Amino acid sequence: MKIGIIGGGNVARFLLKSINVDRRLPNCSVESVFLRRPEVASEWECDYGTRIYTDLDAFLSSGIDIVVEAATVQAVREYAEQVIARRKDLVIISVGALVDQELYQRLNELCRQLGTRILLPSGAIGGLDVIRSAMAMQQLDEVSLTTRKPPQSLLGRMVEQEEVVFEGSATEAISRFPQNINVSIVLSLAGLGCDKTRVKIVADPRVTKNIHSIEAIGSFGQLCVKLENNPMPENPKTSHLAALSVLSTLKKQTERILIG
Repeated sequence: MKIGIIGGGNVARFLLKSINVDRRLPNCSVESVFLRRPEVASEWECDYGTRIYTDLDAFLSSGIDIVVEAATVQAVREYAEQVIARRKDLVIISVGALVDQELYQRLNELCRQLGTRILLPSGAIGGLDVIRSAMAMQQLDEVSLTTRKPPQSLLGRMVEQEEVVFEGSATEAISRFPQNINVSIVLSLAGLGCDKTRVKIVADPRVTKNIHSIEAIGSFGQLCVKLENNPMPENPKTSHLAALSVLSTLKKQTERILIG
């Protein structure tokens, strides 16, 4: 499988090293990367054995089978439809873009017409298999997410006691904290939707990691999942599990026996 990546951040570097250098995915390679910063082109081509493009059309014509968006919400808005129109499957990391229902519906319809797929990694949370199973029969009643983060990452300052900085719907949460609560959107899309998924964000001076607690209630019973995410070694702002979930999503595309 030939992979293309949009973006040049820490997740892109993680995928390049994992796939092209460490060979974590047999018979897969990152062939092309679309960047707006051509100054790193020679370094990346040398270090990772990939090709760098600054023109989207040339990038999409480079023989790739699947594209990974590892950039920003704005990149999804700008490029997702063009990627799908070229009959490429698309992995979206910046899932906050899909809170826009008009964009979501356009992408969904385009995929239906062209037989392509959009894949959303689970990111820094778990339990999505249970949420989706309950929703398959419309038997999910409540879903909530409580996220605790160090105050510096949320408020840009320290506080002496824990402080609830937000409580409301996932739709409202992503508009207020677009860089901090992408997990609420993938949870919403798997379950009750952005308007019905409840989110609480807490700045907690006692924690050093991002902690996500998910609760769901339905005819299946009750789900409680708590994840304390270690940061990526190269970038403490990104959860290591979020990067691993992208690698797992790509790996699943090469397998014949699928779990979940």
